[in-house]
Amino acid sequence: MSFDEEWAELRDAAAARRSAMQINSVPAEGGGNGGGAPDLVVNRDSLGAIGNDAYELRTRLSKEGDRARPATFDAAIALTNGNFASGSAVLKVHDFWNTHLKTLLDSLAHISNHLDYTKAQHAKDEAKVEGDLAPISKLTEYMK
Repeated sequence: MSFDEEWAELRDAAAARRSAMQINSVPAEGGGNGGGAPDLVVNRDSLGAIGNDAYELRTRLSKEGDRARPATFDAAIALTNGNFASGSAVLKVHDFWNTHLKTLLDSLAHISNHLDYTKAQHAKDEAKVEGDLAPISKLTEYMK
């Protein structure tokens, strides 16, 4: 098969996928809230568990990830003071580790905080929506 033939096949396949895709609409066979299963399900317990795991991992990592830092720094200083070229390399490893450890700790805190916030905000939004909705019997009257 030549390049042009293969390229034409790939374009046709992409066009077929694009035409089958529906955006901002309900599939013809039903779906959405009127038919099939919901696309997104948020389980507050799952969000809480993931946020808690991220918090626990951050707590452990902040203690255990910093264990070698003082010894590495002392070794870098001793090597540098002893005129060993490897002293500056060990110091770079020390600094590199600290930078990435802080980034990882910040990321875990962000995940934990975001999931806690999402869980709380979802509960508030759900209560507001339920409080603002007209009863289904009232909606049925309007639809007649």
